[in-house]
Amino acid sequence: MTGLPHAADARRPGTDVLRGRALRTPVAWGVLWGSLQAASPLAFSWLDPATVYALGLSLIAAVYIGFGVADGRTQVLAVETCVASAFVVIAAVGVNGSGWVLVAGLAGHGLKDLWQHRTGFVANTRWWPPFCATVDFVAAVLLTVAILADLRVGW
Repeated sequence: MTGLPHAADARRPGTDVLRGRALRTPVAWGVLWGSLQAASPLAFSWLDPATVYALGLSLIAAVYIGFGVADGRTQVLAVETCVASAFVVIAAVGVNGSGWVLVAGLAGHGLKDLWQHRTGFVANTRWWPPFCATVDFVAAVLLTVAILADLRVGW
């Protein structure tokens, strides 16, 4: 293999995790995309909203499989595949279960993103974890509001 950077490289100068002002752009875009994620059932009116949210959660989780491939380490790819698979199972349960399962899945993935941002487990993902965590948390909050307001978003 070529000299792919490893997670330990995230601590070296020039590869530190984003902090302070550098977080503004990914977080701002995350708010926008999180809002779009929460409204996504409107674009797929022929599908049950819970199905749309579950598909979104599965796709969000699967992105890290691609990052694992790009990282180049077998262990990282294996871990990210297992984690993504767990979120697919959570999404599948959320399709016919309580909407709270989907909220928990989104919030759980946001926590996974925060962990990724702090540890740099997958190399070369500097801006993605804060962006994705924001998407997850915004969508989870808006879905919570919809559930509490009894807006009937699929269950």
